[in-house]
Amino acid sequence: MCRLEKSEKKSDYGVKEKDRRWQMGFKYLGERKVEKMKCSVFPRSCMKLWMIRATTTLLLWTCVVQLTALGEMWGPRVLKGWPSCFTPSDSPLAVKMSSAPAKIPLPPKRVYKNNGYLMVSCNGGLNQMRSAICDMVAIARYLNVTLIVPELDKTSFWNDPSEFQDIFDVDNFITSLRDEVRILKELPPRLKRRVKLGMVHSMPPISWSNISYYLYQILPLIQKYKIVHLNKTDSRLANNGLPIEIQKLRCRVNFNALRFTPQIEELGGRVIKLLRQRGPFLVLHLRYEMDMLAFSGCTQGCNNEEVEELTRMRYAYPWWKEKVINSDLKRKDGLCPLTPEETALILRALDIDRNIQIYIAAGEIYGGQRRMTSLRAAYPNLVRKETLLEPLDLRFFQNHSSQMAALDYLVSLQSDIFVPTYDGNMAKVVEGHRRFLGFKKTILLDRKLLVDLIDQYNDGLLSWEKFSSLVKEVHVNRMGSPTRRVVILDRPKEEDNFYANPEECLQLVGPLSST
Repeated sequence: MCRLEKSEKKSDYGVKEKDRRWQMGFKYLGERKVEKMKCSVFPRSCMKLWMIRATTTLLLWTCVVQLTALGEMWGPRVLKGWPSCFTPSDSPLAVKMSSAPAKIPLPPKRVYKNNGYLMVSCNGGLNQMRSAICDMVAIARYLNVTLIVPELDKTSFWNDPSEFQDIFDVDNFITSLRDEVRILKELPPRLKRRVKLGMVHSMPPISWSNISYYLYQILPLIQKYKIVHLNKTDSRLANNGLPIEIQKLRCRVNFNALRFTPQIEELGGRVIKLLRQRGPFLVLHLRYEMDMLAFSGCTQGCNNEEVEELTRMRYAYPWWKEKVINSDLKRKDGLCPLTPEETALILRALDIDRNIQIYIAAGEIYGGQRRMTSLRAAYPNLVRKETLLEPLDLRFFQNHSSQMAALDYLVSLQSDIFVPTYDGNMAKVVEGHRRFLGFKKTILLDRKLLVDLIDQYNDGLLSWEKFSSLVKEVHVNRMGSPTRRVVILDRPKEEDNFYANPEECLQLVGPLSST
């Protein structure tokens, strides 16, 4: 009974509510009719009302637009000035704002009359291409031309498909040099069409050329064809006799503009951190890979099958001009890389701590574990990037020899001691970079004298004490200390390489010594 009464009351309430809504609806309709009638009687007053409404809406909209523009201009400054007024100081946003690095202002663009476009195709390994890129930037700057981001070698022994942007930070390369030379990632569309039609002059420049060669021989070609493609760039600029601004620009490109990609830098930093946690470490650039031995013809310690394999490889590459090579004679002239066995002997003679970590900066050692037995017995703490990192860390670097070499380059720069067993391109560029970083200890092995001492020791003509004493004596002034570059007129290949000792760019405390 109570439930029934309750439901009836609820029903009555619903009816009353509906009646009330209907009444309000009729009232609203009535008011609109009245307003409509008023507008029909007084059309001018209604027009004024609508104009006022339209004007007010327009003014409000203009204010919103202006406030938005001002907010974009002043908002960040206000938020940075008083973060506590808008954001809690311990919030993620406030932390992010306070820790955000300040933007480094870009150098102003250099304004010059563009004489044309220079395209370059680098050849060789990573460090051979690195020094060539530095040369080409300096040449482009001197000739007032636009440089296109260099193309890297993909046809050499390593068959590395990496592009410039896969190894180097291309944006940093372009922007950091904008006050010197204009660099583009690719040719403008109209010039691309000319290249496709073959309307471009392609040539290899002459090796070890002075800057005047590029001014009087290459620049007229650029002005004539608008585009010149230099298809071989290694060692195309002289070591010495260049204007000081050219030498300093080569250094600026090498030490500042050619920064590796963030991925390579991060992984290299991780390897260095792992090594540092375990104590001091020495980087050994053990240049004893298959390509090096085949190219140089050095077969010391190889068996007959290996000698035949290396010889076949040398003949397979037509641009390796030297085919018939006497390995023993070349070794005695100091033109062969030290073998792993010889390297172990020399490190011991130099009193390198047996327990130090030795990081092998190299590819696969020819002969495998058999050739590494002596070195591992003398120095058990041998490590490589492949042993320090997980396979997953290196998955993107596999089959990309230049990217793997970039990791070794970063570790080599930060090592306590750097020892190259051959004065190839990496040895030279790392040596010069370590000089730039404060003359970090780099042991430059005199191979010609060393192989003679090693042979005497192995033949029993020298005691260990005498052998060790002579090895130390030979290298007392070969530790990467400040020295003058050796200049040999008319024999640039035999003189000191600019990138091994860029003395024009080094901060010196005292006078240079001569070597």
